Amino acid sequence: MSDDVSTSTDKNVVDLTRGHRKTAATKAVRTTRDRLQSGQGLSPAFDAEILSMHIAATLQGAAVMPVIIFLVAGFGAYFTAEPAIMIWALFALSMHAAGVLLVRSAQRSGITPANQQRWRHLILVAQIAMGSAWALFALQSCATCEQTTFISYKGSVLLLAVSISAMGAMLLRQAVLFSFLPTVIALIYVAISSRHMLDVGLTAVFTTALVFFIYITNRLHQANVKLLSFQTEKDDLIAELEVAKSLSDEARRRAEEANMAKSRFLASMSHELRTPLNAILGFSEVMATEVLGPLNNPLYKEYSSDIHRSGKHLLDLINEILDLSRIEAGKYELSEETISLLDVAEESIGMIQLRAKSKNIRIDQQFETGLPPVWADEKAIRQVVLNLLSNAVKFTPQGGEIMVKAGWTAGGGQYISIKDNGPGIPENEIPIVLSAFGQGSIAIKSAEQGTGLGLPIVQAILAKHGGEFKLKSRLREGTEVIAILPSSRVLESLPAVSETKAVEPRRRQFA
Repeated sequence: MSDDVSTSTDKNVVDLTRGHRKTAATKAVRTTRDRLQSGQGLSPAFDAEILSMHIAATLQGAAVMPVIIFLVAGFGAYFTAEPAIMIWALFALSMHAAGVLLVRSAQRSGITPANQQRWRHLILVAQIAMGSAWALFALQSCATCEQTTFISYKGSVLLLAVSISAMGAMLLRQAVLFSFLPTVIALIYVAISSRHMLDVGLTAVFTTALVFFIYITNRLHQANVKLLSFQTEKDDLIAELEVAKSLSDEARRRAEEANMAKSRFLASMSHELRTPLNAILGFSEVMATEVLGPLNNPLYKEYSSDIHRSGKHLLDLINEILDLSRIEAGKYELSEETISLLDVAEESIGMIQLRAKSKNIRIDQQFETGLPPVWADEKAIRQVVLNLLSNAVKFTPQGGEIMVKAGWTAGGGQYISIKDNGPGIPENEIPIVLSAFGQGSIAIKSAEQGTGLGLPIVQAILAKHGGEFKLKSRLREGTEVIAILPSSRVLESLPAVSETKAVEPRRRQFA
């Protein structure tokens, strides 16, 4: 039951840190894009945000239009000396002030998805009112002025007005059209009434400019909408990343707690398991060897041998699990000394020779002579060689051969190679075999099954020495494993320092 619970808990941790996070982030992006960009336009919430930004921009630039009106009225009064231009200026300033007051009222009340449509209509009405002021300006005439100069002045003012209005209303759709459509109507009326080519040309130029500014305003509006949508997506993704980070931190904390619990459990169970196992091994060996006297029943002697063999196998499994746990926890310390790789290989072959003979397996040796000693942990290196030899004997069939080589590597290090002519390992199963508790299909079918920790322990020990582990295998041809120690661990022998040479400089010093 506890295993089931821990397994489900681990799955929950994985789901929280990977699958759920990706699904949540993808869903957030999709929802945001659907909310911001749709074929029928923007959502009410986003429209309200755009309208709020337009209101803020209008209030910030509220002083620009009065300055333009004063300049236009001043130049007009100077050139035309007509009082009508000043009356127009007062009317334009009144319309602009009414629009600013309306926008300020909208800002104070707050723009929400519920009321944004009403405020939008009111602001567009204010734009039409301001547009009526520019239409009134388009109807202005001057009897005392030169016609060409006055029409040029009027056209310049109207083009300036439409350009400034277009820049200020790029966040509000149809604002430019509603503002200057009355002006276009007024210019058409003047052109039809006067039938003067300059009035017709001014109408054509202003109408073309208005269409152009409407197009530019729409493009700027779309660009702003995309920028805002990207900003909103970024904010949503940042929120999702913060949630994912908190889930990841929680999962890591739980994993660390689980790892500490595992380490504490193995540390306590190592003593609890090894103490009775040592007693079982000792008593079973005493019974099997009949130290205290002969056993009357031969079956008892056979049972005691089975008990001893099974207990030893169980002890080896416990030791492997504890070794891997220490390595994973970073508590595996090397006890380094000067050792000979050839001596370790020969001793390991001698220890495994009995098992090999029981299966009629021949072990051949091919060692390079004159290999200098290396700086390594003798017990750990012997464990590496024994694990590799045990696997070779385990999977080599009756009457097979095992070749053990030792020598120099191309980089100046030393290696031990163990090659068998067993069934081999399929290429797709090699990563499984090299993983902790991983076993290939050949190992599963074999009668001699282990924990699947031998090769991971070998890799970890060699990595602690700065070495390398290689596995080459072909199905139905055999397997070769290579343990490599780097050149930095090879101890080159130095010539002995003669005693006379060491003393001579001292004698010359005192002479």
